[in-house]
Amino acid sequence: MLGAVAWLTACSHTTDSAPSRLDIEVPAQWGSAAAASMGPAPAAAAAQADPVPPSPDLATWWQQWGDAQLSELIERALQANTSVLSARAALEQARAANDVQRAGLWPGLNASTGARRSQQGLADASNSYSVGVDASWELDIWGQRRNTIDASWANYLASQENLYAAHVSLAAEVALQYIQLRSLQQRLEIAERNLALQAETEQMTRWRVQAGLAAALDGEQARQALAQTSAQIPALRSSLVQTQHALAVLTGQTPQAMQALAVAPMPQPPQTLALALPADTLRQRPDVRAQEQRVQAALATLSAQERANFPALRLSGTLGVSALTVGALTNGASVARSLAASLAAPLFDAGTNRAQISAQKAALEQARQAWRASVLTALQEVEDALVQLRGDQERLLHLRTAADAAANAQLLAQQRYDSGLVDFRTVLDSQRTLLSSQDSLASAQATLHNDHIRLFKALGGGWQALPGAVQDASRPSTTTVSTTND
Repeated sequence: MLGAVAWLTACSHTTDSAPSRLDIEVPAQWGSAAAASMGPAPAAAAAQADPVPPSPDLATWWQQWGDAQLSELIERALQANTSVLSARAALEQARAANDVQRAGLWPGLNASTGARRSQQGLADASNSYSVGVDASWELDIWGQRRNTIDASWANYLASQENLYAAHVSLAAEVALQYIQLRSLQQRLEIAERNLALQAETEQMTRWRVQAGLAAALDGEQARQALAQTSAQIPALRSSLVQTQHALAVLTGQTPQAMQALAVAPMPQPPQTLALALPADTLRQRPDVRAQEQRVQAALATLSAQERANFPALRLSGTLGVSALTVGALTNGASVARSLAASLAAPLFDAGTNRAQISAQKAALEQARQAWRASVLTALQEVEDALVQLRGDQERLLHLRTAADAAANAQLLAQQRYDSGLVDFRTVLDSQRTLLSSQDSLASAQATLHNDHIRLFKALGGGWQALPGAVQDASRPSTTTVSTTND
């Protein structure tokens, strides 16, 4: 067992009393039976505290499918999808908020100008003009401001991870919808092919009935089977158009934009997967990393709140000139200057700050539990994806055998019926079984493809670091394992 995948190191400004370690043991390798069947388990890597970006094969995993249309749709979605654009705006907002906090470390300067006209009694009125600069500065002696900046920076990093998480979810969702689209096209083709077969059978049966070679019951049964198959086609077409609508919206377009998408074969997932170790997966999943940054923010905020009762040292000063005329402000004006310092500390707040500290400790615990939940969820999602992938691989093998047998059975039934060896019901049953078997096989192929997509998503694939983003230069350890594709 490895230790915790990462831990929070309290910086010089944050409190030392808050718990900082995530108390979760991360396994050295994936424990599902599916993982063992996919390849040899890699050697356990030492846990690292620094997050790392995903390896290149995970960052753009869809390019391994060899489908230019799929890659184009995902790349377009990553640029134009509303959820991604919203996450980018939130990142800019968090960066601006951090800049505001950093600006508070510096002195503030204000310029002022004034004009005054006064008169006393019957004396002539007099004018006076002034120009001055005021400066104020609150020194961050105890690090309260720096802790606030640390919290703001951690929130910025969490927003950055949220953007990456949006990339991961969006790439997977586009791929799932694309697989659904190709699957519906394939199933529609199967239904239409079987409809043509049943239409031919119905016509031949009608001729036989008219010639007195078959019973009227055979003709009605053939007509009923043809109508049942015909009824499936409108539903498939409706689902196909709705999937096109979903793909268009995901890529930031109006629903009608994808209706001209041409029919194409189902893309094929890669034969091998770079299956990251559990600890590496947690380090490269942006949702886990975002939760870690929120714990950092909560720690820094708690430390800042603990320093709220410390004395505050403020410096202020003014420098100005005054004169009776505007022209005299630059020559012969009187100069006024002042410098002041004050030290203030709260004496009585009726326990307000103590209550705020307690509230922030509770917020820190909530953040830690959310972090812990994200780690457990990440581990479960990968294990579930591996189990599902293996199970659907086995299911696909059986369905392929069943479809082949159904095709052979349908051909034999038709031949035996033409020879008068079996009744017409046997032919209809074989045709229905063939349609059902082929449709189930097409659905199972799509399900297996979806399993690959969900595995890539669970491993944290689908994002690349932003230019200039704060990232560790190291890469996660991976092992290449083979998978069985349809």
